[in-house]
Amino acid sequence: MIAPQWPLGMTNRRNLAILFLTLVVVMLGFGIIIPILPFYVEAFGGGGFEMGMLMSIFSLMQLVFSPLWGALSDRVGRKPLLMVGTMGTAIGMVALAYAQAYAGLFAARMFMGIVGSATLPSGLAYISDSTDERDRGGGMGMWGAAFGLGMMLGPGIGGALSAISLQAPFLFAAGAALLATLLIWWILPESLPHELRSTATQGRAGFQPRQLAAALSGPIGFLLVLAFLQNFALANFEGMYAFYAQRRYEFNPPTIGLIIALVGGVGAAVQGVLTGPATRSYGDGRVIKASLAASVFGFLAMVLAPNLAWVLVTTGFFVLSVSMLRPGVASLTSKRTTLAQGATMGLSNAAMSLGRIVGPLWAGVAMDLDIHLPFLGGAGVMLIAFVATMHFLPQEGPLPHDAGKAVAD
Repeated sequence: MIAPQWPLGMTNRRNLAILFLTLVVVMLGFGIIIPILPFYVEAFGGGGFEMGMLMSIFSLMQLVFSPLWGALSDRVGRKPLLMVGTMGTAIGMVALAYAQAYAGLFAARMFMGIVGSATLPSGLAYISDSTDERDRGGGMGMWGAAFGLGMMLGPGIGGALSAISLQAPFLFAAGAALLATLLIWWILPESLPHELRSTATQGRAGFQPRQLAAALSGPIGFLLVLAFLQNFALANFEGMYAFYAQRRYEFNPPTIGLIIALVGGVGAAVQGVLTGPATRSYGDGRVIKASLAASVFGFLAMVLAPNLAWVLVTTGFFVLSVSMLRPGVASLTSKRTTLAQGATMGLSNAAMSLGRIVGPLWAGVAMDLDIHLPFLGGAGVMLIAFVATMHFLPQEGPLPHDAGKAVAD
């Protein structure tokens, strides 16, 4: 069924602002550990493959459990599931900080994938509850901007804290996730009223391949495939860039933190400022196609960067090219679905998780063969996705100006 929507007024805008702040805190914690994790892996004798395994196990658990959390949020509401995700993240960060071997890192990442996966589908469903179709792209852009802002601030903080110890960034991240839990509990209102909650029993068993297979033959089928392809390609960058920068340029944690802070800043600016106007003016489909085409050149440009100055330029261009991609796909999926929003976002997150499972495994093996290979592979996958959209994603324009127009409170 299609979950009913209500007008976007001052109350919903305030709620989205609160959600934005809590998401920034969550992503601040994730961003903090990015410059540090490769050094942790190497300290335990690991390489590219082991780094890829850490990224993949997290996504595998997301694949299995995201549909469960998404469907559960349709029945009990979004707020409880957001709190489960942030609290689980806090516990997982403490476990990472005190891991004594690679197996401990692996187990902590697995736990964070299981419990932390509650955040994404419930958060996206919260946005879907609180926006109409015309503003959906901007709402998804807000989600992306929160991720970008947290990723901008986090790596710089993590790089600085690494001067204290390698454990310090993980403990700070745990505190940030705990703070997010308290913010959700105290000030974030529930977005799904009791009368609109689903009484269906599907989804209680977690990831259901048949449910995903059935969705692939429906209105959102190609968008699920596209979510997989884009996340497979982006995992080559997100999962391996810190390792790549350490190996190719011998950058230290503060320098890697600076680069990733630039990445987060560009992403936050594009997603927070441009995504809404771009999707309203040109439509989600055109934004997706333009992002895919530009990302091919972005991947190739990063391979050619000879020094830090060019690294900053090329990574900035790459992030500029892909920043509206995920919000565009999520927005179009939300609009085309015939399912409840929580279940839809659970399936979408499952497709994304599949890409983030296979992508880091490929990238880790590829990096051990040639450090440039993950980025060249990412360019190839983005090119395939772009060609596929020309055939499977019909040309569409923006929504009419009064479509789904919000009524202020």
